[in-house]
Amino acid sequence: MTGPPAGPSLPAAQPQDPGGARPSGEPGGGRPSGTPGARDRDPAGRPRNARPRDALGRPLPHGAAGEERVPDDLAVPPAEALSTAQRLLDSGRPFHAHEVLEASWKAAPPAERELWRGLAQIAVGLTHARRGNAQGASALLRRGGRRVGEYAGAAPHGIDAGGIARQASALADRIDGGGSASADDGTGFRLI
Repeated sequence: MTGPPAGPSLPAAQPQDPGGARPSGEPGGGRPSGTPGARDRDPAGRPRNARPRDALGRPLPHGAAGEERVPDDLAVPPAEALSTAQRLLDSGRPFHAHEVLEASWKAAPPAERELWRGLAQIAVGLTHARRGNAQGASALLRRGGRRVGEYAGAAPHGIDAGGIARQASALADRIDGGGSASADDGTGFRLI
């Protein structure tokens, strides 16, 4: 799969030990790919959807050309996660920004998890707006904005949690007033 030629590059995943799990196709590792009813699995044997996706994260048929995906085991420092997510938002790829932020959420220390979760939810809200799902966009922007807003004045990594929460709420209000067409394409949303 290849990404768009002018799109921002995604950070490389940090290698992780699969813990001795057997990949799909080996004994105990699930059914081999191509077997009826087989699930896509990662090298550790965990279910993963390997179907290519379009720019807004919608699955495409197997074998179709899709967008470059964010590695499932992405592990980057917070500043890099924020700048990568911002570049992805700026280029109209909020689904991919969500994947970067979700990886940070999963890797964050307990005290920061809800902040990163909220940032990821905002990116999903922007994705729903781009897909034309006004109700989903508004709900996720509000939910994510509330989570991020709880860190206002005390957010780590220089994150303007209060400003991000206000942006999310204002965008949700615009969507509620005029549908997802009233939202921009997400390129105006500022994380940093």
